[in-house]
Formats: sequence, C-alpha cells, structure tokens
Amino acid sequence: MTHPVILRPLPAAETPARRRPRRALVAKRTIDVAGAAIGLAALAPLLAAIAVAIRVSSPGPIFYRGVRTGRGGRPFRIFKFRSMVVNAEEIGSVTTGKDDPRITRVGHWLRRNKLDELPQLINVLLGEMSFVGPRPEVAAYTDRYTEEERAILSVRPGITDLASLEFHDLQEVVGSASPEQVYRSDVLPRKIALRLQYVRQRSFLGDLRILSRTLRLVLAKPLEKLRWRRSSLAERDS
Repeated sequence: MTHPVILRPLPAAETPARRRPRRALVAKRTIDVAGAAIGLAALAPLLAAIAVAIRVSSPGPIFYRGVRTGRGGRPFRIFKFRSMVVNAEEIGSVTTGKDDPRITRVGHWLRRNKLDELPQLINVLLGEMSFVGPRPEVAAYTDRYTEEERAILSVRPGITDLASLEFHDLQEVVGSASPEQVYRSDVLPRKIALRLQYVRQRSFLGDLRILSRTLRLVLAKPLEKLRWRRSSLAERDS
C-alpha cells in the first residue's frame, strides 16, 4: 500500500543531545562520497550482473524507488534493486514477511545476501544518505514520531545502523502471519530506541564499529559456504 508523504518540518528545537563539530561532519561526508564512488566503481561488474538477472527473471524495472523520510523530514526516493513483483506495496503490507509470495526468485537471493541495498551508494553520492545513520522509514511511521523521536530525523539516514545489525534477518523476526502488526508493535519501538541511542552517542569510532560489524555480518554466510566447500573437497580428495 502506498502512503501519501505528509511530513512536518523539523523544528529547530529538535536537536540531538550530542552535537558533532563541523570538522567531523565534513570528514564524514568526504568519506561517504569517496567510499560511495569507489564502491560503485569496484562493484560495477556485480551491479551490472544483478541488473541483467533482474531484467530477465521478472517483468518490471531494475530499481525500486520507494519514498522514504530523510534528514529534516524531507522525503527522498531510495535506490534498491527490485526484489519483489511490480506494485508489491499495492497488493500487500509495507512490511515484508517470511516467505512473502511477492518476492521474486532473484529477489530471495538478493535479500538473503543484502545485495538489494547496494544501489543506495547512489543515495550516498547524492547526499541523501550516509554509510552509517538511522535507516530511513516510510512516512506512515515517521509521521507518528513523538517530539523526542523526531530527533532521529536531525541526521542523515544511513545504509546501516544499530537496528539493522540487531534485526539483520527481519523477515524471520516478523514471520508470515501478521508481519506488519509484529513490526509496528514489537520491532519498530526497539528500532526507534536504537536510533535515538545512535543520534545521542554518534562518533567517528562508533561509525567504524557499526561498519565493521555490518561487513562481518554480510560476509559471514559467503565465507561459511566457502569453508564448507573447501572442507568437502578436502574430504573427497583424502
């Protein structure tokens, strides 16, 4: 279901408890731009292969461009590789549950390996997102933020955050029976608490820790499969 974007401007009084020096903000933005540019260049062959796989496996566009709430409450369109059927939000809930029939065959693989998020490097280059920051939500959720919670919107949203690490397998958490209800009642409050914690305590070293944990999490499954294959080959040759 598509929700209208109705956002209140962020009042000046709604500022995070921890203000970062301008030098730190400039440094973070510089790292974001350099990292996104290098990432897009280095991953170009993989991105092209994924685009082809999406194009030939299901009808529809390569990218999903959903509206999210950005810094200052401003809406922006997020880039993701399309992992669901066209108009998925019109035929189901905003939250994707376990074994959701709207997910395409290629989409299952993309989501399992977090590869559908890679195009958000474009959002980072455009200044709409950062590598680390509160994950952006739809207006249906952010419009209901309390005054305290709207501090989350005082910083640039990110590709990864503390909540992403805790709920890295969200589809398993929300299940298949009532994913939207579970998300709103159980998951979203915890995500909001973690995002407020980030806003109040954010630092350069903290961002590095989140990035490091994210990389370890994303690479864990491929490395585990590689070790298993090597072990199987070794047993076969022995």
